[in-house]
Amino acid sequence: MKCLMRYEWVKLLRSHLPNGKGVMGAWAKLASRVAFRKGQASYCGHINAVCPGMWAGGITGLKSILGVRSRTQALGIMQQLSQFGYIEYELNPKTKKLTYQISDWVMKCSGAECMDGTVYATDGYGFLCLPRSIPDRLAEQNYIFEESDAWLDLWCHTVYEDPGNAFSCLAPAIQYGKYGAVLTLESLGRRWNWEKTKVFRFFKKHGDVFRLVRLNGSYGCLVFNTLYPTGTELTMPTQEDIVRIIDEVRFLGANAYRTGSDHDHLNRLIAWYSRKVVLTLFHIDQNEEPENRVALFAPIYRAYLSLCWNCKKCEYDCKGKNQDSPAVPFTNHIRGPCDWTDLNIFAKEYFTYG
Repeated sequence: MKCLMRYEWVKLLRSHLPNGKGVMGAWAKLASRVAFRKGQASYCGHINAVCPGMWAGGITGLKSILGVRSRTQALGIMQQLSQFGYIEYELNPKTKKLTYQISDWVMKCSGAECMDGTVYATDGYGFLCLPRSIPDRLAEQNYIFEESDAWLDLWCHTVYEDPGNAFSCLAPAIQYGKYGAVLTLESLGRRWNWEKTKVFRFFKKHGDVFRLVRLNGSYGCLVFNTLYPTGTELTMPTQEDIVRIIDEVRFLGANAYRTGSDHDHLNRLIAWYSRKVVLTLFHIDQNEEPENRVALFAPIYRAYLSLCWNCKKCEYDCKGKNQDSPAVPFTNHIRGPCDWTDLNIFAKEYFTYG
């Protein structure tokens, strides 16, 4: 499906969970093993009632999910996730039963619930629905990102065929905010509390997932997500395709007011003119433009005849004459039918006598 920025969640395949240390990596592992529907879950001979986004079991099962060997380390990860508000968990000291609930579990998604079989999702099968805002908590608290945190941060900011980002029509692209289609290693370093060289090493290591494309001059770089599930086979864009889009937005914004650096100016041009570029280069009609109801009058008439006199019962669009309204000398309405004879007389008198 098209994953526009206005959507609150993004899909992550369970077969492509991030590796490495980090809070978000542990969260993804926990979220991938919870119940996807309400029912009865069996664990070590015990039957537990669970709801969507919930898991119930023991410490041994928790260590297996997180991939750690120490009980202390597993509970420390749970405590850290709880402090950030990602999960809520409870450990019964008598029965040793542990339950946790994903706080940001997405209840509505495009997949239909399977009412038969186990309530727990099969490991490595299907996909997770991730709220786009979950990595922002770490950045807001000035948290030093780990490898899996940065990985999921990029994934959560993936957009595909977004009308505000023409590059996303070539392949799923990373975008931070409305004016964040083009990135810089410095800006990512500030967000993750990394040095620029560490950011570059990260992309070099994970180049099979996040492809980094440098732009000329001081424009910055583009990042494409090669594993994002779009439902169709995609090929990564070439340098010629990228340059073509940049030239098009620069041509459309030749007279646009320039402020800030070249990087900031290019991001504004992409946000302002991507819709036109998508329609021109890719011939994709987003079908989101409102109906055009601009008046077809000459500009000189629009300047002086913009009122519908004594037309209190008329609707704003005025597609037709209102039969309930009393007759008036001039029924000129800029957005509907009018009496051209009276209009011409009025215009002649107006421009003759002022």
